[in-house]
Amino acid sequence: MNYWLFKSEPDAFSIDDLAAMPGKRDHWDGIRNYQARNIMRDQMKKGDLGFFYHSSCKVPGVVGIVEIVRESYPDHTAHDPDAKYYDPKSSNDNPRWFMVDVQLKQKFRDVISLQTLKSTAGLEEMALLQKGSRLSVQPVIAKHWKMIVKMAAQR
Repeated sequence: MNYWLFKSEPDAFSIDDLAAMPGKRDHWDGIRNYQARNIMRDQMKKGDLGFFYHSSCKVPGVVGIVEIVRESYPDHTAHDPDAKYYDPKSSNDNPRWFMVDVQLKQKFRDVISLQTLKSTAGLEEMALLQKGSRLSVQPVIAKHWKMIVKMAAQR
């Protein structure tokens, strides 16, 4: 089992938007960073769990848990000229970008804020908290996963 963190701006796609989808499931599209793409394409596996993280908002933080329910496949939004994430260099024969499907497992009662994460002993080395860490999809080690899940349960 691997653990991940998925960042999304809530005004673009929030945990409540995912909860409103049929089966509480949707594809995680629009990744246009090669390192994040490689993580999704090469490392994420069906059954892995991830934190849903709201970014670029009043209180950024972890808001719930998702499960990967479909492993990587080509991101169709790259081929749509009307899509926000269109990439004319990507094609069906040579896809450049990939996505996975996620399903909501749990919405946390309270946001575990970035400020709380930063001030929690033991999370100092979490990828999210490292200077310059801007990836919208990133790994979470088991130790950090367990700590944050415990924090959510205590709220």
